[in-house]
Order: sequence, then structure tokens, then C-alpha cells
Amino acid sequence: MTIRLYDTSTRQIRDFTPLLPGCVSIYLCGATVQAAPHIGHIRSGLNFDIMRRWFEYRGYDVTFVRNVTDIDDKIIKKSAEQNRPWWSIGYENERAFNDGYDALGCLPPTYEPRATGHITEMVEMMRGLIERGHAYEADGNVYFDVRSFEGYLELSNQELDNLLQPESEGETGKRDPRDFAMWKAAKPGEPSWETPWGRGRPGWHLECSAMAHKYLGEAFDIHGGGIDLIFPHHENEIAQAKAFGDEFAKYWVHNAWVTMSGEKMSKSLGNSVLVSEMVKRWRPIVLRYYLGTPHYRSMIEYSEEALREAESAFARIEGFVQRVVEKAGGPVDAAPEVPPAFAEAMDDDLGVPQALAIVHTTVRQGNSALAADDKEAAVARLAEVRAMLGVLGLDPLDEHWAGEADRGQDLHGVVDTLVRLVLQQRESARARKDWATADAIRDQLQQTGLVIEDGPDGPRWTLGPR
Repeated sequence: MTIRLYDTSTRQIRDFTPLLPGCVSIYLCGATVQAAPHIGHIRSGLNFDIMRRWFEYRGYDVTFVRNVTDIDDKIIKKSAEQNRPWWSIGYENERAFNDGYDALGCLPPTYEPRATGHITEMVEMMRGLIERGHAYEADGNVYFDVRSFEGYLELSNQELDNLLQPESEGETGKRDPRDFAMWKAAKPGEPSWETPWGRGRPGWHLECSAMAHKYLGEAFDIHGGGIDLIFPHHENEIAQAKAFGDEFAKYWVHNAWVTMSGEKMSKSLGNSVLVSEMVKRWRPIVLRYYLGTPHYRSMIEYSEEALREAESAFARIEGFVQRVVEKAGGPVDAAPEVPPAFAEAMDDDLGVPQALAIVHTTVRQGNSALAADDKEAAVARLAEVRAMLGVLGLDPLDEHWAGEADRGQDLHGVVDTLVRLVLQQRESARARKDWATADAIRDQLQQTGLVIEDGPDGPRWTLGPR
């Protein structure tokens, strides 16, 4: 058994070998809490939740760190616009992110450090970099000298001579315009902390380098985040950490975006879909299925139609689970191991789409067993399905989704009653040999997405593909 991951730094899929046998250390760039999360934000948390679950299934002890960026230019700007304390905005949106992660079934991180709680570690890192000749102070700012670090831009594969470094107002005194700010001098009315170089606040990149060092040490296994963070954020993290003397991350794993009309989902584009609103319109387990089942390196183009397709696909799985539980007369435990084909797919760069195909194949086999009244085979298939869904965080019988299952069962009961009334009309038409009316009723039901099967015990309906 070897798990393989696509490593952005080498641009190839590599065998995963942990630094410490039996253990995996993961640092994920988490929320910048200037606003409530949209589903594009939450996708990253979901993708790495599935990674974590798979490592744990494979027997690893996982340390998972997901930070909170609770101070940056955007938060300060929002504070001024709303005439509210910066920390009030940050804390409110931090809770909104955690509510979103929890609603979609993400396991809590091992550690979730806030940037403002680690100013001491940042000052220590800056002091070390200045002493080593990799950083300098100017006008109360502290900058990293990019020319001093030989491996700069290897992650993003750029040329230094062509580099345009993003910067914000007040970054004066640079020796080279491509140098980036680790610490920003205080401005009137803005939050600041005391340092040997004057009062100020941290730069975004410094925060993660310092927190990763504190919680995971000089070297750790996997650093994750969205593809938009490769440059400048992750590139600058690497420069700071390695120039400081850390080995830093051994593997770099990046997830793709959720897009709308081909553009990254972003509040600045006005195309965001807030998680808090989405969970009112769609069951959270369906949202998890929609966001978590495409390959993590594939773009997801958001559309209502795609969500309805995800809803129908999951309903077929959930319907099978419910029918077997009814047939078995009670809960069926998950199998101790997932099917080999599922494991092979997950080991190969977290191939969730291929793994999900095994889930659906097993569901079809289970439905065939139910049709043949083979209870033992149906129960065996459900045990396998539960094991696979558990890895994906999608087991409808898991206690996390207990309330969801109750609501889904209530809705299923309402729909079942209505459909049976229509089916009774169809049966009456068949009894009087009015085949045209009977066929018309069946066709109308199928147009709504239902599949009608005539069996020895009468007609049965299931959700079909949309």
C-alpha cells in the first residue's frame, strides 16, 4: 500500500513517504476572515478533510493544522467601512467559517491557530532572518530580500526578472520592488503590536511560516491550499521558512477552484454563494457530495443543474441504504475494509471520482440483490457502501447526519404518500385495461425524475437520473 499525491513543487505524482513512520503532518492555509464563507472557500476544507480521513483509514496518526488569518489589509478595510472593531469582524466570520465546516461534516483540526496569537513567533523569525542577511528594516517595515534566497520562485516556476510582487499602501523603503513585506509599519487608527523595529502588524506570508514552525516544527509532510495561493503566498512562505533554516513542507498539494461562468468564485466579482444561504436551500450532505466528489485538482463550475444532479445521485445511494436497513430490520455496520478497487483509487492521488464509481457499482449490485430478495448479499453490499461513504464523510447513517436523515425521511414519507396516490390511479387504469392512461401516468412520473418498477408486490418508485 502506497499513497501517491500530486506535488506542485515537482509537478508530478509522487509516492508519499512520511517524515515520521506512521504519522502525517498537514498544514492547510485556512480562512482569511474578512467576510462570511462562500462554497468556494469551503471546498478547500472539504478536500483536505477527505485527505485526512483517507490517511487515518490507512492507519496514520494525523496532525492537521488549519490556521485563521484574523488580521490583514482586507479586514482592516472592512473595519473602516463598517465602523466596527477589526477583531469583531474577524471573530464573527471565523465562527461563520467553522459553522460552514461543521455543517458540511469536516472534522475539526488538531490545532486552529489565529495569526494575532503568534506575534512573538513572527518577531523571532524576522530577527533570525535579519541576522542571516535575508531581511531588512526600512521606515518601520521589515522586508524579505528575495535575491538573497536562491530557490525563490521554484514553486510557481516564474522568472525573477519578470516578477511583479503584489504590495499595499505604505510599503516604502524597499531595496528592490520585488522584495515583499513581512511586517508593516503602523498607521494611525490601525491595529499594531510592538517590535524592535517599531509598532506595526504582520504581513500575510509571515503569519503562516511562523505558525507552521510552531505547531509542526522545522519540517513537516504536507502543505495545502488553493491554487491561487501558489504565488505569492506559498512562494513567500517557502522563502521565509527555508531562509530561517527550516526544511519546511515536503509535499505541496493544491486544490482547484469553484468557478461561475469560468471565473473563480470571489466576493470581489460579486458571484459568491454563501454557505449559510446554501444550507437553507440544499441539504448539507448533498452540498458535501457536490463539492467533495470531483477530483480535488479539477475545477467545479457552479450551477443549479449540477447541484440537482448531485442531489439525484446521492438520493440513489441514500435510497439503497434506507431500503436495506428496512430489509435487515435495523442498522448494518460498516465493513472493516473498503473494497480493493476503492482503495486503489483513493491511493492514487485521492481519486475520489473513480472511488465514487465503485460506490455506485456496489449500490447497483445491492439493488439487484434486493430485487432478487437476497437479503444476505444486500446487507453485505450495504456494509461495503457504508465503509466507503465513511471515508468520504458521506455516510447517511453517521451520527453527524442524524438530523439530516430524519428530515430526509420525513420528506421521503411525504413524497411516498403523494406518489402512491398517483400509482393507485395508475393501478385502477390498468385494472380496467385502460393502458393508455396507465402509460401516460407512468410517463409523467418518469418526467419528474421517478422510475416506476412493476413487481409481484405492486409498483415501486425510486429516484432516477436527471
